[in-house]
Amino acid sequence: MNNDANNDTHSAGNGDGRRVGTVRRMVVIAAALALSATVAFAVLVDESAGRSAGAVGGKTAGASTTIDSALPAPTVDMAIVRESEDDGKAVNLTLDDGPDPRWTPKVLELLKRYKAKAVFCLIGPNAVAHPDLVRRIVAEGHRLCDHSVRHDVAMDKKPVSYQEKEILDAKRMIDEASGGERIWYYRAPGGAFTPQSRQIAAACGMRNLGWNVDPGDFRQPGADTIVRTVQEQLSAGPTVLLHDGGGNRAQTVEALQRLLPWLADQGYAFSFPKAG
Repeated sequence: MNNDANNDTHSAGNGDGRRVGTVRRMVVIAAALALSATVAFAVLVDESAGRSAGAVGGKTAGASTTIDSALPAPTVDMAIVRESEDDGKAVNLTLDDGPDPRWTPKVLELLKRYKAKAVFCLIGPNAVAHPDLVRRIVAEGHRLCDHSVRHDVAMDKKPVSYQEKEILDAKRMIDEASGGERIWYYRAPGGAFTPQSRQIAAACGMRNLGWNVDPGDFRQPGADTIVRTVQEQLSAGPTVLLHDGGGNRAQTVEALQRLLPWLADQGYAFSFPKAG
């Protein structure tokens, strides 16, 4: 075979390899998008179940600090954290179920406008499908949180092996999407923590993240209700639960447009939950 033929064959082989690589990437993203759609439906159907575990006075099932010797040892505190890193008058904004290409950019723009910080609790397949948004979240000074793969609000009723897979698979997906950025927290779907899930997360260096204020924005009660509930409940503690994914979040965006300047005017510092 002459050199030209060899070159043609080599070029064709490279082209085939590139096409195969492109096809594989497209298949991975398509699979992630399909799973994201399934998760979004599950969130809409099940979000209202089991929501008290992350809030003050939540389920006692997640409250034990006993170490399970069958699981890796925790490297950070296993307790559910709601307190702020800032000892003064502070608020911790948290946004669940994204990233979503329609709503997350709007939220990020508002946070940038008011120099606010937030924790984004990401669903694994959503992170895989939208790595650009994951990296933007980090680049703009916010923190990442593992919010599982399937958003199963009955995780606390499932075997430990299932809980572990949900947490670790989502962590891997977020790791890959972010380029290896730190994942600071784990928030159980619907607050369905167990002692074992908290230990699994803490063994990965992730604090278990609860909340104090839940305006129920996932139910789309209206921006007025979201704003009023946050304003009325902030005396309970600094960590606010909101959503930038899992459904139509226009009301959440509108509420943030009003809450962010109000919080600043009231003298609140935008902080993060304790991570140590």
